[in-house]
Amino acid sequence: MRAQDSATAPRTIAVTTTDPAADRTGGTVRTGGTSRTVSTGDTSRTGDTSRTGSARSAGGDPTVTRRPGRVARRGTGTGTATSGNRADPLPRGTLLAALGVLSFSLTFPSTVWGLESFGPWSLVAVRSTLAALVAGAFLLAGRVPLPERRHWAGLAVVAGGVVIGFPLLTTLALQTSTTSHAAVVVGLLPLTTAAFAALRTKRRPSRTFWCAAVAGAVVVLAFTVQQSGGAVSRGDLYLFGALLVCAAGYTEGGRLARLMPGWQVIGWALILCLPLMAVGSAVALSAEPVHLNAHGLIGLLWVAAGSTFFGLYVWYRGMASIGIPKASQLQLAQPLLTLVWSVVLLDETLPLAAPLAAVAVLVCIAVTQRARS
Repeated sequence: MRAQDSATAPRTIAVTTTDPAADRTGGTVRTGGTSRTVSTGDTSRTGDTSRTGSARSAGGDPTVTRRPGRVARRGTGTGTATSGNRADPLPRGTLLAALGVLSFSLTFPSTVWGLESFGPWSLVAVRSTLAALVAGAFLLAGRVPLPERRHWAGLAVVAGGVVIGFPLLTTLALQTSTTSHAAVVVGLLPLTTAAFAALRTKRRPSRTFWCAAVAGAVVVLAFTVQQSGGAVSRGDLYLFGALLVCAAGYTEGGRLARLMPGWQVIGWALILCLPLMAVGSAVALSAEPVHLNAHGLIGLLWVAAGSTFFGLYVWYRGMASIGIPKASQLQLAQPLLTLVWSVVLLDETLPLAAPLAAVAVLVCIAVTQRARS
């Protein structure tokens, strides 16, 4: 616009305000021959728009400074707000939960290594004690206050399920079962966790979600029965018991992770078990033989720091972000990952049905992740 035009043809510049309480009436304010339409209430506001009336550009346009975050479209005279929120194609919570599954997939091979040096009771007690010491160091370094009294019951469920129950029952099962067999049985954990979560939180996933979850569980169960010849052993009973207690611990831990950071959930659950596990370590180490070797020490360190602390830390953060049902379905990939580790680390023979089961399970995971929960 030419300079002489600004004196004869008033311009109208619409400037939006961010005051939610203002009743926009579209009042007009004139300054130096230029009219501005300002969306305000009954009174003029100067905080929404800063104007330097004496400074003009060569073309006669006044210099108007608007709030940061507002984008003005030149030529239209209107201001538009940008939210800055974009859809993330792969949520961070999914990545954290997947990292937890990767950590868990190494638990059984590490447990088998640990049993080369320790007895089952010693391994469980010592791993929990070491994990509690690691968690305690982080809690002290962060000067984390004690949880509220109302959270201790939930922490006790987490402690009983994922700190004591699941490690103990799976360790006892691995004395008679192979890693690959135990892995596919525990593949039923996602469906069990989703069922516990539905009962605990009173939220009902969609029908598509349940159909895909049940299909994945059927695939895992069929794979298990085919590999075991249709028989149910004592080790299988241990594993089924481990499914129940772990699903309860996962569900309660996922709920608590919405109220406090995930690492604090598992940290305080470990601290809650520390007195019992410290005494149990002393008793078990005196009663069971110990034959230290490299495999045994590596296995012990991983199940203590990797699976029990780090794995549960990222797992609970992931569940708090994307929800317990969806996160639990990512664990359908855990038995297949464990099968790979059993071949690489333990020289076990990979069943021929594993690739077919892998494809079917991955399809189920894709469906459950897209279904609304």
